[in-house]
Amino acid sequence: MPRFPVSLLLRCLATAMISGYSRPLYILPFDHRGSFEKGLFGWHDPLSPDQTARIADAKRVIYEGLLAALASAHNPDGVPVTRAGLLVDEQFGADILRDAQARQLITACPAEKSGQDEFDFEYGDAFAQHIEAVNPTFCKVLVRYNPDADEVLNARQREKLARLSAYLKGSGRLFMFELLVPAEAAQLQAAGGDAKRYDAEQRPALMVRAIQQLQDAATEPDVWKVEGVDTARDAARIVEAAQRGGREGVGVIILGRGEDDAHVREWLRTAASVPGFIGFAVGRTTFWEALKSWLAGTISREEAVQEIAGHYREWVQDFEAARPA
Repeated sequence: MPRFPVSLLLRCLATAMISGYSRPLYILPFDHRGSFEKGLFGWHDPLSPDQTARIADAKRVIYEGLLAALASAHNPDGVPVTRAGLLVDEQFGADILRDAQARQLITACPAEKSGQDEFDFEYGDAFAQHIEAVNPTFCKVLVRYNPDADEVLNARQREKLARLSAYLKGSGRLFMFELLVPAEAAQLQAAGGDAKRYDAEQRPALMVRAIQQLQDAATEPDVWKVEGVDTARDAARIVEAAQRGGREGVGVIILGRGEDDAHVREWLRTAASVPGFIGFAVGRTTFWEALKSWLAGTISREEAVQEIAGHYREWVQDFEAARPA
């Protein structure tokens, strides 16, 4: 009987378990942890119970903004529940996840440690128990992966991600992969030290290579959550990579990366014009300033809720207006 390399067998097994998610998906992500603790509140671990409760309440304001944006008898022009989703962490958002599930919203919960340059599980080897307890629609990971980065580092990440992917596919759970491709020093130098030039000239091709490397290492997301690109041609190449080799059902969504409104709108319109991009996940641009103003006491809680709802509805309208007829 012929013998096959273990790596080839793993790739074949992963490919056999490809499913994908191709329905419209409009996510409001607020799974930020370190940036909330330090950037929004100026706190550091370990948090007191009161500090934890205050962060959880701030996230509740964001959630109330999402609920206010949904279609209802009082808001017929809102976003359909079947397309609306949220991404929030278990630490500060377990109650939100339970409430959202009861309302039949799409939910996503992160599995990664916050703010790490190298992917690792938030709950170590107990990651599966936590996913099962929270039971989100999607398990999400944020991974910083540059195909030209240190290969030992990249290999460690690929091994952990393949383990997670196999568990999720084996348990019938959906997998959302947030891919960030930070510049290596030599790449940034080649761009004259200009991060925007790196984004335009190098990052799109690196994103394609990263997706391909991760797929070849048995990581099979149902949805790729990616940084925006400036041209439809680059967006199409990303979709082509995400859907190669029998992965036609895999969807791609665009993230906001904390950019200003104008830049987010450009990314949304570019992505929406390309088949395969099914939606977005825009977080800080949606809620950050509203939360800051509410915490400073310059606007009321309800004003913050409505501001967040308005931004979210605008992203949906922009994306849907740019989709091919």
